[in-house]
Amino acid sequence: MKADIHPDNYRLVAFKDMSNDDVFITKSTANTKETIEVDGVSYPLIKLEISRTSHPYYTGKSKLVDTAGRIDKFKNKYAKFKK
Repeated sequence: MKADIHPDNYRLVAFKDMSNDDVFITKSTANTKETIEVDGVSYPLIKLEISRTSHPYYTGKSKLVDTAGRIDKFKNKYAKFKK
């Protein structure tokens, strides 16, 4: 393997999903000024809007779309163009 190919700031970082407060730790070079303590160890903190624990694709949960209400809105909006 080639020597000295990784950046100098490659370290363990905590990523926190703000929608469900899930925290996971992995290596990263992302810069941050915030820290979080996990199991007595302080890690740099990166806040996420969505992660594998909250994304609908991975969780199998999706938002319920009110299609009947949308259809009625469409019909009411374009009723004036009806012949």
